[in-house]
Amino acid sequence: MLSTLLVVLPIFALVFAGWLARRIGVLGAAATTELNRFVVFLALPALLFDVTAHAHWAALWKPGFIGAFGLSSLAVFAFTVLIQRGAGRPLADAALDGLNAGYANTGFMGFPLALVAFGPEALAPTTVAVILTVCAVFAVAIVLIETGLRRAVPAGGQGGGQGGGQGDREASPRVPIWLAVGRSLIRNPLLVAPALGALVPSLGLAVPAPVETFLKLLGGAASPCALVALGLFLAQKRRSRGGQDKDAHRRVAALLVGLKLAAHPLLAYGLGRYVFGLPPLLLHTAVLMAALPTGTGPFMLAEFYRREADLTATVVLVSTVLAVVTVSGYLATL
Repeated sequence: MLSTLLVVLPIFALVFAGWLARRIGVLGAAATTELNRFVVFLALPALLFDVTAHAHWAALWKPGFIGAFGLSSLAVFAFTVLIQRGAGRPLADAALDGLNAGYANTGFMGFPLALVAFGPEALAPTTVAVILTVCAVFAVAIVLIETGLRRAVPAGGQGGGQGGGQGDREASPRVPIWLAVGRSLIRNPLLVAPALGALVPSLGLAVPAPVETFLKLLGGAASPCALVALGLFLAQKRRSRGGQDKDAHRRVAALLVGLKLAAHPLLAYGLGRYVFGLPPLLLHTAVLMAALPTGTGPFMLAEFYRREADLTATVVLVSTVLAVVTVSGYLATL
C-alpha cells in the first residue's frame, strides 16, 4: 500500500497544483485549453517520437505479452464503444468513453510500480505496454473520434467548436468521408510523431545528442502539464447539473471506472494465463499494467476536441484514487 501511495502521491500533487493555481487566480480561464494545446501539439508528440525512436524492437518482441495486454486493452475499448453506441452516444463520445476504460496510466505509474514490484526485469515488458497504450490504443481512438466528428458535421457546413486548433472541418458532400478523415489524421501530430519515430531504428539511424536532449526536455513536460491542466479544469466553475443528468454522469463514470480497474486486469489475466501461457513475470506485469487507473491521454483528447471533458476528468480522478486500494491489493496477493 505504501509503495503504491508513494507513486500516486505526485499525481495528486500536480492535479492539486493546477486546481490551486486556478482557484487563487494565478492562471486564468484560458489556461486549461492553452496548456492542453501545448501538450497535444508539442510535448506529447516529442514524447511519442522519443519512445518509438529509442525502442529496441528485437528486445521488446514479446508476442505473448503483446497479445495479453494489447488485446485486453483493445477489447475493453471496443466493448465500451459498442455498449455506449448502443445507448445512443455519438461515435466521438463513445470512443472517448472507450479510451477511459482501456487506456492505462502505464507511462506515469507503470515504470515505478513495476520496478518496486518485480524488479528491473519488468521494465522491458512495461515499455511494451507503454508503446501499445500511447500508440496503438490512442491511434484507434483518434481515428474513431475524427470519423465521428466528420460524420456529425452537416453537409456543406463547418465543424468549428469541436477541436481546439483542429481547423475547419469542411464537410462537402463531394469529399468522401474516408478521404476527409484521412487528411485530418495525417495532420494529427499524435499519429505522425510515433510513425516518424519508428522510422529511426528501422532505418538504422540514431538520434543526435542535441535532438535527444530536446526531445527529453519537451517530452518530459507532457504528463506533468496534462495533470496540471486536469487540476485547472476541475477548478472551473460549472453549471450545476440537474438531478437526472447528475445521476447519468455518475452511472457512466462508475461503469468506466469499473471496466478500467476490474474488467481490464481480469481480461489481461485470462488471456495471459489461459491463452498465451505467459511465465509468471510477464503475466503479473501484464495484469499490473492493466490494473493501473485511467491515464491523462483521454483527458488531453477530451479537452482538445471539446467532448466529454467533465466525465473524463471524473474518471481519471476517481480511478486514480481507487487504484491505490486495488493495485495494492493485487500486489499483496502475489
